[in-house]
Amino acid sequence: MANLSLYTVTALLILDADGNRVLAKYYAPPHDTAGTFAAELGVGAGGPGQAGLQTLKEQRAFEKSVWEKTRRGAGDIHPLPPHLVLSRATTDLHFHIVGSLATSNELMLQGALTAFHDAVSLLLRGQIEKRNVLESLDLVLLAADETVDDGIILETDAAAIASRVSRPKPDTTDIVINEQTLLNAYSTFKERVTQRIGQL
Repeated sequence: MANLSLYTVTALLILDADGNRVLAKYYAPPHDTAGTFAAELGVGAGGPGQAGLQTLKEQRAFEKSVWEKTRRGAGDIHPLPPHLVLSRATTDLHFHIVGSLATSNELMLQGALTAFHDAVSLLLRGQIEKRNVLESLDLVLLAADETVDDGIILETDAAAIASRVSRPKPDTTDIVINEQTLLNAYSTFKERVTQRIGQL
């Protein structure tokens, strides 16, 4: 098995200005049915670098500790043993990516976090605010899935992520409805009804 620990993510979080969850995705050790990957890393069942984070209570406690550690703003990289937390702040949201302190590559984590943040920015047209993220949560979740899948970093190009996620553009031809259009529709309908009655 290839060593995937350099590309492994424990969690991808978006917290609001008060530390409340806006989006949280936790990942188990990837492709590990027999527990060999976890044993190689020396980690528990909850994912790389932790023994739990499977229940909502554990996740909320973890998010609170991440918030307490990162809200002081002393840089973008925060060791929170046995985790490594990278963060990026916007107007009223904080984007976090969490990896194992022992095995994570900070550059890979930073690249994934930047790609996810920039893809969300492209999808929301630069308006990264809590209200906009919640209104377009489907797109943000798809962007998260395109960035990290099953705990493995898939893509670090924001434009590629946004292009895979974005909705198709609506048809640009506008239909003008006025009196003439309605009269034409009525006369066409009248002719077809008359023909149909004549066939009976």
